[in-house]
Amino acid sequence: MPDILVLYYSRGGAVARLARMAARGVEEVEGMQARLRSVPPVAPVTETARPPEPDEGAPYATKADIAECAGLLLGSPTRFGNMAAPLKHFIDSLGPEWAMGTLVGRPAGVFTSTASLHGGQEATLLSMMLPLLHQGMLVMGIPYTEPDLGRTRSGGTPYGASHVSGQDDDPVLTDEEQRLARALGRRVAEAARRLAA
Repeated sequence: MPDILVLYYSRGGAVARLARMAARGVEEVEGMQARLRSVPPVAPVTETARPPEPDEGAPYATKADIAECAGLLLGSPTRFGNMAAPLKHFIDSLGPEWAMGTLVGRPAGVFTSTASLHGGQEATLLSMMLPLLHQGMLVMGIPYTEPDLGRTRSGGTPYGASHVSGQDDDPVLTDEEQRLARALGRRVAEAARRLAA
């Protein structure tokens, strides 16, 4: 079955929960499956190499995950209106894939979490789209035909799925946030299935 790569970095747990909801949406599409992968943290000084697998959660992504995916869902917490450095670091390593056109024509979507409703969700989602456009991907959002997009009082935008964690960094997703993340996963998976046909 074709895989949709759900690639994310999560620190407080909310982005990991969004990733699992998006993956569930992917697998609601017949013939499609999600491949959950994360990226390791980065630091200005490296004292020891990170283990090849994290202690818990999704395995770390490899270049093979990129090459083998039929589509991509990319998630990160917001850092000053932009994606977190660990995810950007991984994306910055994809020069060879860009040169070979590995991801050209494949569908993609993005998701994020912030501490406040106006904490840079849309700026982060838009900034995450830029490298995907450079890779030649077909970037997708969430259309207003999803009823929860008009009802949500927390996360969820037409640019991608999102979560508002609040000042206490609560990783628990609202019902609307869960449904919108699943809708984004379904949308990317459905597009990948149609493109494969």
